[in-house]
Amino acid sequence: MKRAWGNNLNGGFWHVRDWSERYADKVVTAEEAILSIPAGRRILIGSGAAEPVSLVKAMVEKGAHLADNEVVHLLTLGPAPYVEPEHAERFRHIAFFIGANVRRAVQEGRADFMPVFLSEIPELIRNRRVRIDVALIQVSPPDAHGYVSLGVSVDIVRSAVDSATLVIAEVNPRMPRTHGDSFFHVSRFDKLVPVDAPLLEHRAEPLDEVARQIGQHIARLIPDGATLQTGIGKIPDAVMAQLGQHNDLGVHTEMFSDGVMRLVEAGVITGRRKTLLQGKVVTSFIMGSQELYEWAHEHPAIEMRPSNFTNDPGVIARNERMIAINGALAVDLTGQVASDTLGGHFFSGIGGQVDFIRGARRSLGGKPIIALPSTARGGTVSRIQTSLEPGTGVVTSRGDVHYVVTEYGVADLWGKNIRERALALINIAHPDFRADLLAAAKGRRFVLPDQVVPRARYPWTEERREQTRAGAELLIRPARITDERALQELMYGLSDDSCYRRFMMYKKTHPHEEMQDLVDLDYEQNMALVACMPGTEEIIGVVRYDVEPATRLADVAFVVRDDWQGKGVGTLLMRRIREAAVARGIPGFQADVLTTNKPMLDVFHESGLSVQATLEGNTYHLKMPFPEAQPVAPSRPTSRA
Repeated sequence: MKRAWGNNLNGGFWHVRDWSERYADKVVTAEEAILSIPAGRRILIGSGAAEPVSLVKAMVEKGAHLADNEVVHLLTLGPAPYVEPEHAERFRHIAFFIGANVRRAVQEGRADFMPVFLSEIPELIRNRRVRIDVALIQVSPPDAHGYVSLGVSVDIVRSAVDSATLVIAEVNPRMPRTHGDSFFHVSRFDKLVPVDAPLLEHRAEPLDEVARQIGQHIARLIPDGATLQTGIGKIPDAVMAQLGQHNDLGVHTEMFSDGVMRLVEAGVITGRRKTLLQGKVVTSFIMGSQELYEWAHEHPAIEMRPSNFTNDPGVIARNERMIAINGALAVDLTGQVASDTLGGHFFSGIGGQVDFIRGARRSLGGKPIIALPSTARGGTVSRIQTSLEPGTGVVTSRGDVHYVVTEYGVADLWGKNIRERALALINIAHPDFRADLLAAAKGRRFVLPDQVVPRARYPWTEERREQTRAGAELLIRPARITDERALQELMYGLSDDSCYRRFMMYKKTHPHEEMQDLVDLDYEQNMALVACMPGTEEIIGVVRYDVEPATRLADVAFVVRDDWQGKGVGTLLMRRIREAAVARGIPGFQADVLTTNKPMLDVFHESGLSVQATLEGNTYHLKMPFPEAQPVAPSRPTSRA
């Protein structure tokens, strides 16, 4: 005689004398199960890959008695015949998130969209503000104790099963048995429908170059030991493909696909450094390949939790170094993010974007990221927009946004004013649209009237983390148009002596025009590199070269903040600017240096280059050919300084 303990509706335990006999009593066909659904009720369908396809088919084909029933669900991967016009008198769909299978019906007004944070849907269901009368779901077969698993979909399904008055489940041996908050005793179900069919798959799209570049930019923002939230699609897949050299990553997400499986198998995702549920891959639903579903079966590292846990911003924030990666349809120049509407029509939904953006923002060391291609419609439309189109809803507010990433780079908007935000976003817009965006920004008084358009694509591959001889880690990277204010602060922070050595005069002001010229670069004939403390935009040193057309030698000069002088910053900047110049085919440097500027002279003489010097009054004119390049004929007599 089998004996087990079952869960009653009030959360207590009661003794089940023989659950297998009760199980057999509940087994029916899909058609028979559908006959038990009354008319005029609200029916929830299981999410994603766990959509109970046979029950959905029977509901539409055999549910002639149904009338005025509402059908609700998150994204589902299977068919949605209930939204077809011929079934309008029997079914009205309410989408918590608009998938491709119901999008047309919503846009044509034959179905409804409910804008809601994913984290809040379970609460809405449990307090019956969003009433669920019937739950149609899919589960694994029962174990020896009579418990089935919700498998790849716990999300809002858990609360629906807890709340519905009628629960009908397909029992599928191909549904993986997943751990976490995913178990129900068979006594909870009213009808059980045996099926044996592969779970619905989400097939990954081939990566294109735009997705790869976005993935590379995002990967550079992710430190070792970070905890990731990511979704499904080309950009999340591209990010995962770039993380093979990372260490001890963790996962706390609303969903994951095959990329997580591959990184777990490669030893990249270990969860060792997670600060919440260490070692666990935490999610609420899984969508991907059959291989992924088989891998998830009885996997002890997978922790399935409902959406009110995975998507609670307070819970998310308990993960230190939380990296939230979310897509968008468009971003305006103030930082407002459109994700659920396109061209004035509802397209997708709020989902978990705001939940994770806010959770990551509150996480110690966290980074909320919005990622999107720079263009749409075959490159004819910019996704970075002066303002969002009429009828477009804002999902993530400008106050919540930190990082925005396109294939052209990263814009960090946190703590930035509208002028700085507009410039940063124009800088990562597609070059074909930058001039128009800047002109519109000037018209709206977002930027200064003489603001220039970024001339070239930011060379992010030149970014390096380096250590000074004193052991300090610095980020050495190309200057960009958005560095104007930080460079201005550097200049105003110099002592009079440092200012005089750099400019050969005492400068009291460093106006916008001067600073804009310093960062207006083509990254070929003129290049500037800045030294920053990692994780900040505070600049402690800068070096720039400009190529002289007649000789092709590059005039080079640099300056380092007083409190960082003598610590090897100038040496690092010199080495990196030389590497950049050599890579661009420049034959050498030249510079004019005051005879009293011993620190700068030392940097040049200790650079490993042959320094040819001509004394002209109180100034040395230096010429430093690169040994890697063809020799340059001297333009004047030289002598060794």
